[in-house]
Amino acid sequence: MGRLIDLAASDGHKFSAYQADPSGAPKGGLVVIQEIFGVNSHVREVCDGFAADGYLAIAPALFDRAERDVELGYEEEDRQKGLKLRGQVDWDENTKDVIAARKAISSAGKIGIVGYCFGGTVAWLGACSGSFDAAVGYYGGFIHTFLDRNSTCPVQLHFGAEDQGIPQENVEKIRAAKPDADIYVYDDAGHGFICDHRASYHEGATKTSRSRTLSFFEEHLN
Repeated sequence: MGRLIDLAASDGHKFSAYQADPSGAPKGGLVVIQEIFGVNSHVREVCDGFAADGYLAIAPALFDRAERDVELGYEEEDRQKGLKLRGQVDWDENTKDVIAARKAISSAGKIGIVGYCFGGTVAWLGACSGSFDAAVGYYGGFIHTFLDRNSTCPVQLHFGAEDQGIPQENVEKIRAAKPDADIYVYDDAGHGFICDHRASYHEGATKTSRSRTLSFFEEHLN
């Protein structure tokens, strides 16, 4: 369903992105932000899923600033490489890249951003950039470190109650600092719960959170 395209950020950085087009006129556009494993088969499937729901979806390769064409699996060696790459990219540069992706699909109408893991934090930063009409973040582990920034669009956040990398106290910090954000916590779900390529996949939390995400985008992008 999708294809690779080339993009350029405002600072001249050139990078790739995976774009999936809906079968008819788009309801709107979505910038889909990767986990630490790159724009791999799972992220492409997520984009394809949103395209099937009627959105023009694009996933920018945010690790291209450190290493091009990163596509990792979920073994420990892959995770360690992903963590290393995440440390080699700058949050503000990530924001420039997602804004470039947003501009690439601006013809779709209103544009949202949705991210997972590393991308969950990037989605929050995108919400604070003034460039998006709605933002959804899944298990963004660094959102609580950016609470000095304010979103300029509606925000919905999803967390797993059993996420060993995101203490519930951090979720509560976000809830207290950003009372306007819709925040959901899923019992028995851990980190990466929507990824059916991982052992942490949780079918119930995935179905419920996806329904909420689609309803949220229907409300704010259509």
